[in-house]
Amino acid sequence: MRGFETAPPDLRALLPQRISQLGLKLEGSPVERYVKMLYREVERKGLKHFRPPCYLTDEWGCPSGEPIIGIPFYLADTKLARLEDEIDDVEDEREIRMYLRHEAGHAFNYAYKLYETAEWRELFGPFNRPYRERYRPVPFDRNFVRHIEGWYAQKHPDEDFAETFAVWLTPRSRWRARYRGWPAMRKLRYVDRAAHALRDSEPPVRLASTDITVEEMNMTVEEFFHANQGEIAPVEVALENDLPDFFVRKGRRRQGIRPAWEMVREHRIPLINKIEYWTGVHRGVVRALVDSIADAAERLQLHVETKTERAALIELTTYATTLSMNYLTRGSFVPRVRQRVLEAKKRGAAPKAKETDGQAQDRDRPRT
Repeated sequence: MRGFETAPPDLRALLPQRISQLGLKLEGSPVERYVKMLYREVERKGLKHFRPPCYLTDEWGCPSGEPIIGIPFYLADTKLARLEDEIDDVEDEREIRMYLRHEAGHAFNYAYKLYETAEWRELFGPFNRPYRERYRPVPFDRNFVRHIEGWYAQKHPDEDFAETFAVWLTPRSRWRARYRGWPAMRKLRYVDRAAHALRDSEPPVRLASTDITVEEMNMTVEEFFHANQGEIAPVEVALENDLPDFFVRKGRRRQGIRPAWEMVREHRIPLINKIEYWTGVHRGVVRALVDSIADAAERLQLHVETKTERAALIELTTYATTLSMNYLTRGSFVPRVRQRVLEAKKRGAAPKAKETDGQAQDRDRPRT
């Protein structure tokens, strides 16, 4: 997460203000039109009585079991959205619509209590399975659809259904062709059948309780953003050793090169988006890695040759993706042995070598 220091004065003026006193309303706000788009998509699918209400809150979500959609308050105000973008990454139009479809999936599940049926449990799993914020997905598992970044359907049966509903709801998703032959097709056909069967039915659950509303958020804007900064993954990677492999020192050259950090930050958002999407690694982890690469390139005064910039970007993307997959499978960007070497170098001590399995077998083998 970037700091507030670079934010323009008009945005920094928002920081000490209490969120509850900003007068934020969903009606007439920039995000309201996306809610109306969602309702039109639902209507085109023939669901006559399903219109989940929406409200402003601290984050995306449906309270468990409640058919109501919470939308982050900062999307209701252009200045707050700009502030979110300054210190983090604000959702663009595509992402807002994707999240709304996903949350509509939760609301549909709760409104008609589908999670209580045997077929739902057989397809998606037990609704009461413990919910974990951190999960380790299996990339390219065809038992699950792809919608939100991070193989999100694998997180929990409730998320699996919401993602499946979102794919079914998305206009021109061509889900029948895209998921032909996948085990996930059974889930999509279930959603299609359920929606058709319930198209004329009133939801048995209509009244919904909210989580905290924007009117109840008495913290200041600054307090909110600090509280939601999240855990920043330590990037214990020898960037100073790796980056010179695809960036160059300036030397005496004055033309045909530009600072490498400029290139990294220019492509920062698509790098984070695509690495998160294809690896399933948590966005905050990928963001910390990409930002550390940019900072290291600036600190080391590395440059990129403009004529080979595309190749350097491909190599950078491959490098960052490989480190992210390490994090996914091992819980760290580099193997633990290499981490001990790095830590020992910082302390100025020689690391004690850890015995490998082969060395242990040699030691234990009887001498002849």
